[in-house]
Amino acid sequence: MIYRVLIGEAAERDLQEIYDWISEDDSISHADHVLDELVRAAESIATFPERGSRPKDLLPSVNGDFRQVLFKPYCVVYEVKPTEVLIHLIADGRRNLQSLLLRRLSEDQFG
Repeated sequence: MIYRVLIGEAAERDLQEIYDWISEDDSISHADHVLDELVRAAESIATFPERGSRPKDLLPSVNGDFRQVLFKPYCVVYEVKPTEVLIHLIADGRRNLQSLLLRRLSEDQFG
């Protein structure tokens, strides 16, 4: 089964912010590389979303099947639904993912 992968508006902004930061702080070619790898990681979950690990920061009380795939130091945090995968957050994995994800869940919209 191939799952439909949806990226939330806020996760799209995450990608843009990461790209902008790397292109300003390092180079456009490095920003392009990181963006390509993050998109590749996100697309890879369409065929086997259960391959991602549960984020360590996430308390068991958080409802939903949340998982993450990595392109270090970044992680793509997503929720597995019966026929689709919802990408909620793309962030530096060294940040507090629990608070970021909880805030994101209250504001997320999928187009």
